[in-house]
Amino acid sequence: MIVVEGLDVVFHLDGERIHAVRDVSFTVAPGECLAIVGESGSGKSVTARTLVGLAGDRASVSARELTFEGEDLTTLTEPGWRAVRGRRIGLVLQDALVSLDPLRTVGAEVAETLRVHRVVDRAGVGGRVLSLLADAGIPDADRRARQYPHELSGGLRQRALIASVLAAGPRLLVADEPTTALDVTVQAQILALLRGLKESGTALLLISHDLAVVAELADRIAVMYDGLVVEEGPAARVLGDPRHPYTRALIAAVPAAHAKGTPLSAVAAARPAPGPDGCPYAARCAHADQQCRDKLPDPVEVGPVRSGPVRAGAVGGGSGGAGPVEVGGGHRALCWYPESRDPEPVRVGVTREEPRAKEGAVVLAAEGVSKRFRTPDGGWHDAVREVSFQLRAGETLGVVGESGSGKTTAARIALGLLEPDEGVVRLGGEPWSGVPERVRRTRRRRIQAVYQDPLGSFDPRHTVGRVVGEAVALTGARREERRRRVAELLDQVGLPVTTLGRYPRELSGGQRQRVAIARALAPSPEVIVCDEPVSALDVSIQAQILDLLADLRRDLAVAMLFISHDLGVIHHVSDRIAVMKDGRIVETGDVADVFAAPAEPYTRELLAAVPTLAPEGNRR
Repeated sequence: MIVVEGLDVVFHLDGERIHAVRDVSFTVAPGECLAIVGESGSGKSVTARTLVGLAGDRASVSARELTFEGEDLTTLTEPGWRAVRGRRIGLVLQDALVSLDPLRTVGAEVAETLRVHRVVDRAGVGGRVLSLLADAGIPDADRRARQYPHELSGGLRQRALIASVLAAGPRLLVADEPTTALDVTVQAQILALLRGLKESGTALLLISHDLAVVAELADRIAVMYDGLVVEEGPAARVLGDPRHPYTRALIAAVPAAHAKGTPLSAVAAARPAPGPDGCPYAARCAHADQQCRDKLPDPVEVGPVRSGPVRAGAVGGGSGGAGPVEVGGGHRALCWYPESRDPEPVRVGVTREEPRAKEGAVVLAAEGVSKRFRTPDGGWHDAVREVSFQLRAGETLGVVGESGSGKTTAARIALGLLEPDEGVVRLGGEPWSGVPERVRRTRRRRIQAVYQDPLGSFDPRHTVGRVVGEAVALTGARREERRRRVAELLDQVGLPVTTLGRYPRELSGGQRQRVAIARALAPSPEVIVCDEPVSALDVSIQAQILDLLADLRRDLAVAMLFISHDLGVIHHVSDRIAVMKDGRIVETGDVADVFAAPAEPYTRELLAAVPTLAPEGNRR
């Protein structure tokens, strides 16, 4: 259906030339799903947007071949793209709340697509809108069509966005991170919807950093790094027998039961940067030699069995006596290393599971906490109902549940940002709720927070030094002591001192989250409340942040209330787990016990909805 051969995308920004996509090639057939995975900045989204003519005004796009159903896309002008975009190729973006017009109802959003592409006549628009919403799995479509995006849950918004994209009947659907930040049950619903589209003959190009989501849908996987496809092949082969060191590092970074208590990120010693023609991954690769840094290997198609020895750095376009490789299986990689030659990765952080602080002092406790909010129709919504928990020094309590289960409201009550209607919260054994703010203010340094979107919690006018420095200033530190402490905090979270003068917008997502953690650590808190701190990060950056939090917990004995919709993350970081539903804690206990033998049907439902890295065709 679509053929991409030798795609290059170059951005010209303020005199700088950025080669975002380099010689990328792939095809997608009807009823097939190709997934493109990789870290942030690898070129995934740029590749996806190029297919619908949205690379941007400052982008130069070239390709040996870029055709859709035989039509050359490189020759299209903007009117030509408008005929393709939406009608023949649909694009589903990550954040439905941003993608949908907040001033229009959901029904009007879907109807616009029908009118613009003249899919049905005026009289048939209303009925077709309801049919599309129902097909997207939205219950009570007539009522939902009259609602605005902010009145829907995250899962319903994403379904409404998919319905609007499918309204014109595109043959190819490009889904760019369609399930990021959704809880596991809603994610499972969206994946089921996309699977149904694939089975009906729609071609699907899935962009994601979540390898478990990819395993649910993909027939083939392309792994991108620094604009290059470094490995491509059948999903079962790429996930089950990865050939490129980068692919292996991505898979190793996914939280899994066997990895609990050990680092997820492999941090190698500093290595020389590659030359302009070398492999871009060489500076991070434990296998790289000078040949890798000098010349990018040619892609090699590898079969299930090699017929000769393979020397590190010699596969593909290099000399050095590489043995013959048996061809077959449609599995291509820029590098191929046998497991027997893999050295042990150099890791930092904890190397074994730390004992739980069972006998530690209780630093935070909630007793029968409830909170109600007034609804737009004049009724009441019980956001949190009779919630009780205890958190001990050096312990991590994971809180999981669907969107709307009350997790974040409970966190805001724990932080003293909301007053409970009933019950009490104690910090260090003393009342934390129900006391005047002037009393709480002197103790706020003892409990800090790390949020999902650090950029939204920083003043964009302030440098990193000032963002962290203001938190240090609250401790009463003098100017010279403050500077020393800020530098010390940045070092503690793995940021160079040169970061001090940069603005948050100039940092990557992982760097911004490290700044947020440094700010939270500034007053030496006893408790850190982490509300979805890694949900928007790619898998390798997520691994680095989780390892950092594990190190801080071990070194500082700080307690953590860790909220996440990702059960894999919760299992990896938590000692105990609390499962929330409809504002209540329905199950709590040791994390290993709950995962191994959940007592509540709802917990079993959550665990059953968690995607697994085993490709769909390889599951029992």
